[in-house]
Amino acid sequence: MSKTSDSALSFQSLGLPHRLVDAVTRLGFAEPTPIQAAAIPALLGGEDVVGIAQTGTGKTAAFGLPMLASITPDDRRPQGLVLVPTRELALQVTSALDSFAADIPGIATVTIYGGAPYYIQERALKAGAQIVVGTPGRVIDHIERGTLDLSGVAFVALDEGDEMLRMGFAEDVDRILSEVPPDHQTAMFSATMPPEIRRTVQNHLHNPRQIAVTPQASTVDAVQQRYAVVPPKHKLGALARVLATSDAEAALVFVRTKASAEDIGAALVQRGISASVISGNVPQAERERIVERLRSGQISVLVATDVAARGLDVDRIGLVVNFDIPHEADEYVHRIGRTGRAGRTGVAFTFVAPKERERLRRIEKAIKAELVETPVPTPAEVSAHRVAGLLAQVPERLAGGRLQIARQAVESYLDAAADGTQDRLSQAIDLASVLAALAVDDRGPASRDDDQMDAELAQLKDDGKGKHRGHEHRTKGVTRYWIGVGHRDRVKPGAIVAAITNEGGLRGQDLGRIEMFANFCIVEIGPELSHQAIHRLSKAKVAGRQLGLRPDSGQPSRGTRPHRFARN
Repeated sequence: MSKTSDSALSFQSLGLPHRLVDAVTRLGFAEPTPIQAAAIPALLGGEDVVGIAQTGTGKTAAFGLPMLASITPDDRRPQGLVLVPTRELALQVTSALDSFAADIPGIATVTIYGGAPYYIQERALKAGAQIVVGTPGRVIDHIERGTLDLSGVAFVALDEGDEMLRMGFAEDVDRILSEVPPDHQTAMFSATMPPEIRRTVQNHLHNPRQIAVTPQASTVDAVQQRYAVVPPKHKLGALARVLATSDAEAALVFVRTKASAEDIGAALVQRGISASVISGNVPQAERERIVERLRSGQISVLVATDVAARGLDVDRIGLVVNFDIPHEADEYVHRIGRTGRAGRTGVAFTFVAPKERERLRRIEKAIKAELVETPVPTPAEVSAHRVAGLLAQVPERLAGGRLQIARQAVESYLDAAADGTQDRLSQAIDLASVLAALAVDDRGPASRDDDQMDAELAQLKDDGKGKHRGHEHRTKGVTRYWIGVGHRDRVKPGAIVAAITNEGGLRGQDLGRIEMFANFCIVEIGPELSHQAIHRLSKAKVAGRQLGLRPDSGQPSRGTRPHRFARN
């Protein structure tokens, strides 16, 4: 696979129809991006294309402009199909296609995704649209309801293919493509090229042109990558300190689950931080309002799950915090790519639980870079940063005038406090110091919780000294259990954790690594379960199936490759 280089081509020279060239010119597109310069001529020439490119490189125009060029406006049947993993991306792609086609009469695009009423989408499909943009699940629903006929589709685009497969849409994509005529043209765009994507390419694309504009799993040069080892119980306190000492205009905090997003967002608001949350539980309209508030500066911190943040592009984001370290290097790259945009620099700070050091090493190995270990800021450093910010406002406030009342109050205080042991300058400095500390909510020595947190963080750092990077001690007292549900049951690790903790009287921290296979999974549990607990858990259900929990025999399963998840 070859990489493209920067191109000085114009859109006109790529062979696009003049109306599309006029449209992109009107929209302010000066010249094609590397992925556009390579993909558009190939797609206009009838080739299948596999494009490896990160978000923000112009992928929508790379497949959208050739797709629009292939449309026959007089034919009201669907001729182009775009599959995307999330509803937000579906809306973004539709908006872009509508902008490109604004000067071409007769072309209509319809968006279909889960969570929206069927009748509205059915009405739009019945009215006639040449391009359908949708999420796989809802596209299949319309096919089965007889409201979507793909027999006239000649051009298919799969956007963010790796994310669609990661979300479990592989079978859905296969099903949808089986409904499209076999001689259709396909463009697949993905940020990475995992084995599942290669398999899809082999099954559905014909001798595709492969284009890469960035190395696989490459990181953003403009992002400083840092990490700190933080026990789970201290992550929230560490997050508050990192946010308090950051100079970023806005920050994006990544968590694994919707529940965590809600809890952390609420906790930040309680601490006086202007924060909000986007997750799968947030309706689309509210989600769009939240992103606009972040973009306009009304909020400064957004807590999000990975899927919810897909397609998020806000230049103000100068800090990304991985509250939960991602499972895969690809996801890490996606996350930190949300900062360091538009010529700015950014910071990515990852919290690593003590048991997750090995996962950090795997990510470093995959991205071919080492993250810099950075101590969590101390309460004193938080206060120092806040006071510095306060003092930076002094010249402007001094120039604003009307300080007579404050000056008289200060002079009266100094006169009353004079005791002959200090000169007036020393007294004034003490007073200014106290006022500055009060202004930044520094009430004196650290609280007991802060002391405990700092002591544990220091101990973890001491314990880590002298250890060779990449080597960890094996966790003691852990028993492996076999459970009879797996990927084919559409079961997520979180559902398994919930079932075990609810039925077994365990805490989440009692569970260790989860290895997911097609038909079963292996779960590490800290305390050894009693016979009664094993019997009770074996009959517990998840996704309608009994867990069938039993101690793992240790026998390998042929032809199975696990996906590992860690619980801490």
